[in-house]
Amino acid sequence: MIPTICLRRVLHEAVITPYRNLVTRATGAAVRGRIEAALERLGCEVAVLDFSGVEILDFSCADEIVAKLVLPAARPSRPVVLLGVRDEQREALDHVLAHHGVAVTARLHESGEPVLLGAATPDLHEAFAALRARGAALDDFARLPIS
Repeated sequence: MIPTICLRRVLHEAVITPYRNLVTRATGAAVRGRIEAALERLGCEVAVLDFSGVEILDFSCADEIVAKLVLPAARPSRPVVLLGVRDEQREALDHVLAHHGVAVTARLHESGEPVLLGAATPDLHEAFAALRARGAALDDFARLPIS
């Protein structure tokens, strides 16, 4: 089983704020640090992040949290799946991921529909559509080689 990380809870722990907004690069770095520590502690290869409790997500936080979890830096890249993504958040996530040339799978908040965000090739879109047609589970999407 792949554990899901609630970004609202991590935000409240990282910066001790009553707000549900992921804004500023510093906030994003603090949240990502806690996420990485939790993933390491749990021994997770896949990061599943729940955005449903978050209201605002700016470009700098999308970059600090999601893009930096996906991008290979000092370690191999990690598959990331996003849950509960709202339309307002989708734009920032899609832009930041496309800028870095990577893609992730997401489940939209309103419809529950799985989508690809970021830089996805036509072949990847075709594979994604085939998996969806077969009723693939979320962890099947997470293991797509998309970056």
